[in-house]
Amino acid sequence: MTNVTHLLACPRCDKTPLDSSDDALHCKACKVDFPMLEGMPWMFAEPQAALGEWRGRLQFSLQQLSHEISSLEKELQARDLSALAKSRVERYKKAVESHRRSLQKLLQPIEMQSLQGNYESYLALRTRMPSDQGLNTYYPNIHRDWSWGEEENKASLKQVRAMLHDHAELGNILVLGSGAGRLAYDIHTKLNCTSTVAMDFNPLLMLVAKAVTSGKTLSLYEFPIAPLALDDDAVLRKLTAPEIAGENFHLVLGDALRAPFPDASFDTVVTPWFIDIISEDLPALSARINNLLKDNGRWVNFGSLAFANPERARCYSPEETKAIVAENGFSDPYVSQATIPYMNSPASRHGRQERVFSFSAYKERNAKKPERYVALPDWIVTGKDPVPLTPSFRQQTMTTQIYSFIMSLIDGKRSIKDMAVVLENQKLMTKEEAEPAIRSFMTKMYDDSKKQSGF
Repeated sequence: MTNVTHLLACPRCDKTPLDSSDDALHCKACKVDFPMLEGMPWMFAEPQAALGEWRGRLQFSLQQLSHEISSLEKELQARDLSALAKSRVERYKKAVESHRRSLQKLLQPIEMQSLQGNYESYLALRTRMPSDQGLNTYYPNIHRDWSWGEEENKASLKQVRAMLHDHAELGNILVLGSGAGRLAYDIHTKLNCTSTVAMDFNPLLMLVAKAVTSGKTLSLYEFPIAPLALDDDAVLRKLTAPEIAGENFHLVLGDALRAPFPDASFDTVVTPWFIDIISEDLPALSARINNLLKDNGRWVNFGSLAFANPERARCYSPEETKAIVAENGFSDPYVSQATIPYMNSPASRHGRQERVFSFSAYKERNAKKPERYVALPDWIVTGKDPVPLTPSFRQQTMTTQIYSFIMSLIDGKRSIKDMAVVLENQKLMTKEEAEPAIRSFMTKMYDDSKKQSGF
């Protein structure tokens, strides 16, 4: 893979080019160093804070695995285990132990950096990692991309091809939200392009992509939610790419909403399984993508259309999506919809068919450049403005107070009925109301305590 530094700009101030050394890029204007992670630029607006946050998530993931190993050891001490169940749990425990060691080794580069970034730095720039995205959030996709998913990978590339004219020249390509990298790799190796930049913010996915596209073979366990047979609850997979990605295939770690590239850098931008899960509203995101493209550049979208925005008005239909794209400097999108297999592991009973929504649109005019993405409001950032007492906050305040009080009543002696009497005496609710409420709360607490970590 060739050097990618000439394609990058500072995600804080847009300065380019950046000064480079063997282990970092440097923005003179911001006086900030952007380190390299296994040769991949770490281009977050606050790089050290981002490293610190991902290191914390790594430690949390490893702690979860250690907790699960301890729980499995306790299960094995039970006297009523059948020989077959004991053998299965012992084998599974060894797989989890091996998985923990593999993750530690694979993610070691994160711990090799200076990790002194603080949360205040994030607040100043109003950036942060999505709280629902952990190291293992898309872990099953790794196995789909680089082990058993040939049918699904071909179907995905076929949908991208359907958006293009025959023998279309894609030029310089940016794949935003590239995940474990298979679609970006297939586009680069099978379609007519000059260079490909694949960007994601998850270091586990990107470290796997870097290893396999460089010609390495990784061995990682797959843990299907619904194993097909006795030996399918933990399956050791070999992860490989069909061939080395070769020249001009680049991997960059960064935030798509603070994309570290100059305006008009790319001929093609591809967004796979992306536009409906990103936190920014689609009109603003469309304008950002417009600004990344050269004149007559092309935006190719592929994936689901299941918007996760809590505001119903921003969960757009296919018709609205087309209109929004066209309103932000693009031609009327050409749309194709097809049903393809999705996450159908050969070791799992789960799997589905997904009706994907793909479109292609050309940049016809410049869209107004959006303001820098802001993840947090002023009352959090500055700490000076009043915290708004929203209906949601008011409800959460009351709920938290009641739950905290219930937790304070747990002393190993009181029953649920005893606690209901206390709540009635405190004039919080009648004991007839309190008893089912406490039982519901305790049931949730009990269920949460029994949940195992996921992969």
